Amino acid sequence: MKIKIFFIFLFIGISTYANDSDLFWGQTGHRVIGEIAHKNLTRKAKRNLIKLLGKEGLALISTYADEIRSDRKYNGFSTWHYVNFKDGETYETSTKNPKGDLIKGIEKCQEIISDSNSSKEDKIFYLKMLVHLVGDLHQPLHVGRGEDRGGNSIKVKWFRGNTNLHSVWDTKMIESFNMTYSELTSNLNKFSKNQRKAIQQGSVLDWVNETRITTMRVYGSVKVDESLSYRYMYDHFATVKTQLQKGGLRLAKVLNDLFG
Repeated sequence: MKIKIFFIFLFIGISTYANDSDLFWGQTGHRVIGEIAHKNLTRKAKRNLIKLLGKEGLALISTYADEIRSDRKYNGFSTWHYVNFKDGETYETSTKNPKGDLIKGIEKCQEIISDSNSSKEDKIFYLKMLVHLVGDLHQPLHVGRGEDRGGNSIKVKWFRGNTNLHSVWDTKMIESFNMTYSELTSNLNKFSKNQRKAIQQGSVLDWVNETRITTMRVYGSVKVDESLSYRYMYDHFATVKTQLQKGGLRLAKVLNDLFG
């Protein structure tokens, strides 16, 4: 009986966690970004990352920052997963969240990782955070509007099931595509060396403001309570794949700069 009760509570806990649409690209999306980044690391960066992570690869650690959100001692990092600002603003002209945001989180991770006085334990923790946050930066609704909580308050239906716009872009479309992270990574478009370099150009701020342009198109793609299904996938999944690729290539650039 005790075992049965345990599994009932375990199921409830997992279901609640999985349905919290504030969370992430989804495990598959973040792992795709981590896998792409790994494939684009320099040899030196790979060696230095192995010294810190051992056998844990970028795909594996890419979901760490969401896994720890169930632990209250990490509540101070919750605002690092997103940045919100008003229509017509850029990050530079927006009012900053005093608790921190996606940009400040990435900067803090880079600062601690590059500091020779940081402990190995701290470097590992902030590396895991960094891998996740660069992924979040490329999910359009993590660079959203505060008034609708990055699309969480925009209710829609996905194949007749109740959900919201944020969740559609975080997980629903990727889940409906029904590939593992390695399968999806292998089936993305192949870029030339010059194309990869072009994507990796610019700063984190440039990438945020670029993502915001995509965000505004996403906001304009639905109406409240609209029923979305195959047509929405057909129209928008190419954007999901492009954002995953950009996230992976830019994560590789960030890590090569830190470890290469």
